[in-house]
Amino acid sequence: MVVSLLRGPRRLLLVTFLVTSFFLILALRHREYLLGSPSPAPAPVTEPGTFAPNHGDIAEPQSLELEKQGQKQEQEEKEEEEEEQNEEDYEHISSPERPTSQVPKPQKSAEAKPDTEPEVENERELELVVASVKAENTSWIPALLPDWHANIYVADDAKAALTVPANKGREAMVYLTYIIDRYADLPENVLFVHASRFAWHNDDPDYDALPTLRSFRLPHLRTEGYVNLRCVWVIGCPGEIHPAQDAAHKDDADKVQAKHIYKQAFEELLPGVTVPEVVGVSCCSQFGVTRETIRSRPREDYIRYRDWLLGTPLDDALNGRVFEFAWHIIFGKEAVYCPSAAECYCNVFGLCDIPCNDDYSCAGRYTLPPYSTLPKGWPLVGWDQESRNFSGPL
Repeated sequence: MVVSLLRGPRRLLLVTFLVTSFFLILALRHREYLLGSPSPAPAPVTEPGTFAPNHGDIAEPQSLELEKQGQKQEQEEKEEEEEEQNEEDYEHISSPERPTSQVPKPQKSAEAKPDTEPEVENERELELVVASVKAENTSWIPALLPDWHANIYVADDAKAALTVPANKGREAMVYLTYIIDRYADLPENVLFVHASRFAWHNDDPDYDALPTLRSFRLPHLRTEGYVNLRCVWVIGCPGEIHPAQDAAHKDDADKVQAKHIYKQAFEELLPGVTVPEVVGVSCCSQFGVTRETIRSRPREDYIRYRDWLLGTPLDDALNGRVFEFAWHIIFGKEAVYCPSAAECYCNVFGLCDIPCNDDYSCAGRYTLPPYSTLPKGWPLVGWDQESRNFSGPL
């Protein structure tokens, strides 16, 4: 029956059409089984501000998975290389030992301050503060003390790198300005000195400041907190000023020595402190002080002292001399600070074997010169223009 139906030409054409259509439909629906893996479908286009749909349950083609695995591996290798480079950089700039943590961090020392506190400690062991004017030659300091950190103030030069608000009060203005400006950044020890290498008051046989600085013993300063650079008692010790007595006789007093105005100045500078009966300290405002001693007083005290200098009507020679006989009190010593010359030379300069007959002086160390100005040609030429056997560097 079926064979007979297929034998007709028209019927045969119809059957052929139907069979062909069937296979076409089947191919379109199941092309992955007939042709293999298809090419990836284009990514859906999204409008700005919209998100592409997440086809979480549709497996991605194998080629895409391989591509993503390759990209992931490449990214991991790149991150490992960057991490190794960071570790090498840290070892170069920080420490020869590699940190155990994966992300290297600089390690703080046990003495480091918290990050919230300002850094105020100066690790320098010693600084020199020099009070000078333009006419003085300070070139000897960097030439002969090249390793010393010297702060050379020029009091009468407003354009100098280090200067003062006003050229008043002699070295006192310089010393106070340094303390005020550097209060939060002080070195461990400070030596306050004058500018001239050779000066009548320097405690040395040649009146030379260089050997006194070179032989100064820092351990003794650390112990004492304040140390005078002059050991001989001539001028200042054992008692230079009697404040109450000198004030009562101010009309007859030597107007250069400031004795007659010391009591009033002391009361203004140190209110609430009992004025001492006697004040004694070897002259002449050259001394060493530790950082802790300076900071035993608040910075405001030193500002007040300098304001007093700036505002006082006293002559420059007088207001500076007040401080000459007040520094040791400001820095915590008794009003009479006069250690024996033998003790001082040994402790301050390490000169422990020189003969000393009394508390005042030791043989061969210091002789009060006939004039405050040394002769021209000193130290090679003496007072009578004689040649001197000076052996120090020039």
